[in-house]
Amino acid sequence: MLEEYRATLHDSLEGLTEQEARASLVPSKTTLLGLLKHVTFVEAVWFGEAVSGRPRRELGVASNPDRSFVLRKVDTIASVQMAHRETCEASRRATAELALDDEVTGTGIRALWQLYLQVSRELAQHAGHADILREQVLAARQA
Repeated sequence: MLEEYRATLHDSLEGLTEQEARASLVPSKTTLLGLLKHVTFVEAVWFGEAVSGRPRRELGVASNPDRSFVLRKVDTIASVQMAHRETCEASRRATAELALDDEVTGTGIRALWQLYLQVSRELAQHAGHADILREQVLAARQA
């Protein structure tokens, strides 16, 4: 399931222009490109920080969830997708030798299965957001 959500979010930008990926379609700062940037942050925090114990500054991610949606001029579909792929691969490596019941302590003591549950829940939620935003972007092409 987790891999499916990762792929859904990554692929939500396929075939879009940079302008469409950055389109603000809701009152919040949420955009399709910003969503993928945010879930890259989620991966880094839960698997990089919580599992590996590396600080956010070292991981190169935003200091908090709200800031993870903020797009810089240098953020492109290609660059954000690449960061997402690399971060997901780092997540897989961080957990490869762990059992589901193993405890991780980077951000408090919890079992690995709890991390998987949390990340799956969050990615599922954001995959739904991405689906709706993408539908709006594609509908605007026909308007």
